[in-house]
Amino acid sequence: MPTLLYIHGFLSSPQSHKAVQVKTWLQRHRPDINYLCPALSPYPDEAKQHLLSALAAATAPVGLMGSSLGGFWATWLAEQFDLRAVLINPSVNPMAMFPAYIGKPIQNFHSQECYELRDEHLAQLHEVDTPVIERFSNYWLFAQTGDEVLDYRLAEKKYANCQQTIEQGGDHAFQRFDRHFERAIAFLFD
Repeated sequence: MPTLLYIHGFLSSPQSHKAVQVKTWLQRHRPDINYLCPALSPYPDEAKQHLLSALAAATAPVGLMGSSLGGFWATWLAEQFDLRAVLINPSVNPMAMFPAYIGKPIQNFHSQECYELRDEHLAQLHEVDTPVIERFSNYWLFAQTGDEVLDYRLAEKKYANCQQTIEQGGDHAFQRFDRHFERAIAFLFD
């Protein structure tokens, strides 16, 4: 049975709106696909281990879907393991944003769990950075120009040789992403 590994964003969870929408859609329309969405720590080494464990537990073939920082992680996994990935308003360079969080209490949007990032966490993120991609046909970028958190042009440039859907307006959550589910899942598995 194929597996979709959904990777949520920074300080998000498997209860995020998109994660729940994808899970529900798969249950209704593609019950032949196993859905995995591990709750990821904001600490990069812990998140990396969660993702590697989820991947090891997944049944092949595996497709990736990552939103925001999840897109960063999906890119790393896609390059490491030659997997296909759908990226939704992905974070291209989270190392530039992480310093703003270092030494300050931060809270998960869903669990209310509190964290504090340190310089070592920024270094851990640098270790898994994939500044240049090589497997262009493995990616489909979805971005909306109205993303208030990330500059969509950075993703558009990084994934320039990949399939792209760039929509005017919208926001960081990628409004109405559900209208792309069928084609995105087909890209990953069919």
